[in-house]
Amino acid sequence: MASHRRPKQPSRTRVTVLTTAAAAAVVLSANAANAAPSEKPNKDEVKSKVDKLYEEAEKATEKLNGAKEKQDKLEKQIGTLQDNVARGQEELNDLRDGLGSLASAQYRTGGIDPSVQLFLSSNPDDFLDKASAMDQLSSQQVDALKKIQEKQRSLAQQRKEASEKLTDLADTRTELNKKKKEVQGKLAEARQVLNTLTAKEKADLAAEQSRASRASERSALDGGGSAKPATGRAASAYAAAQSKIGSPYVYGASGPSSFDCSGLTSWAFAQAGVGIPRTSQAQANAGTRIYSQSDLQVGDLVIFYGDQHHVGFYAGNGQVLHAPRTGTVVRYEAIGNMPFQFGVRIGT
Repeated sequence: MASHRRPKQPSRTRVTVLTTAAAAAVVLSANAANAAPSEKPNKDEVKSKVDKLYEEAEKATEKLNGAKEKQDKLEKQIGTLQDNVARGQEELNDLRDGLGSLASAQYRTGGIDPSVQLFLSSNPDDFLDKASAMDQLSSQQVDALKKIQEKQRSLAQQRKEASEKLTDLADTRTELNKKKKEVQGKLAEARQVLNTLTAKEKADLAAEQSRASRASERSALDGGGSAKPATGRAASAYAAAQSKIGSPYVYGASGPSSFDCSGLTSWAFAQAGVGIPRTSQAQANAGTRIYSQSDLQVGDLVIFYGDQHHVGFYAGNGQVLHAPRTGTVVRYEAIGNMPFQFGVRIGT
């Protein structure tokens, strides 16, 4: 006979838990349905963020340039010191050979005095410190020994200086690698942000920048406005920079086919026969400062940002000729696009 037991009813506690869970699921589903999708940054927001990253990359680039310049100077100084040490050692060997000849001559003419044997020791200082022995030396031998002492001291000082500079060079190379990684990191981040744009947005952004550049070029070439024209070597440097319009910006580059901001200005003045420092911060102190934009002359350097990490040439009519940043080329741009600090007039 079949069993007719009633099915077991769920407990009150279990019903309550299930009901609460179901209600929560409904609420979560409703919230998810009503939540606005995350908004994609628009073209202008992306441009603003990318410009900020490029500015940070340029700051690091100028520090990179400073480290490279220091490395080059240290390598030249070390090379000179090492050459001097090598020549000095040859001179020291010649002096010792000469002293040995004196001793040989004394031996041939009557035997070598025991004290003369000390001349040939590697440390003649010990002998000279003994005043009681001085009367056993001829004046010629004393002079020769003193020259050896002086040469030994000079070589010791030069070796010490070379060792210190080698340590400084190692630290500078470490700093150089650090700045390279920092620049590369900022540029990679900027590329990632740019890749959030659609192909059309990228094209629109490039078109806007191109129109602005053409407008700046027309303004700069329109007689320079009321600005005085460049003269002397500044004119030659400015003309050299103009010849590189369209050349790509490459961080750390100083010509002749690609440039960063201070690479362009230092290269251009070099073509005019004028040596100026490599970095924008150093170029800021390379001439007479001009604090009023109305007093700028075509060909003056123009320094931007509070930390002076960007530089270009004043082109007249409120325009600058410069190498802006990665992804651009040497071009004209409105001076008001960046925070102007002052101009620098390089003496000619």
